[in-house]
Amino acid sequence: MVNKDMTIAEVLQLNKGTALVLMNAGMHCVGCPSSSGETLEEASMVHGIEVDVLVNEINNFLQSV
Repeated sequence: MVNKDMTIAEVLQLNKGTALVLMNAGMHCVGCPSSSGETLEEASMVHGIEVDVLVNEINNFLQSV
């Protein structure tokens, strides 16, 4: 289960398909070296995304695969 304190790199390691979920949410820099060290909460703040909604979307994706 993903939470807002996980880094983008940790989320991507769970399943590479999560990159599409992140990009669809507006995080088009998931491949940037610096962004992979950011937590989902930090990246969400930078991109103006509601972190709880993003976490739910990622977890829903992971449950469906």
